[in-house]
Amino acid sequence: MSFEILREQGPTKGRYSIPFGAEQAELTYSITSPKLVIADHTAVPVALRGTGAGLALLERMIADARAEAFRIVPLCPFVNAQRRKHPEWADAFSA
Repeated sequence: MSFEILREQGPTKGRYSIPFGAEQAELTYSITSPKLVIADHTAVPVALRGTGAGLALLERMIADARAEAFRIVPLCPFVNAQRRKHPEWADAFSA
């Protein structure tokens, strides 16, 4: 399944989201510096669970981290679990 992923960002916080009717899946983050962001929380509505929506959000964040040269601190349990499953993403995460 492919998703339309939106990105909103302010000076200190941002989020990736997938609109789905009245609901949305989202991955929120905090900006600590231009080179470091903290992945805070991932939420996927019941209707989107099992579709890969959460993984799609994280993959977009990783692509942006690589393109924009920032690193991700995986505070969110989902993001941290996926980081451990995908060693090929190590370059996008802060040690």
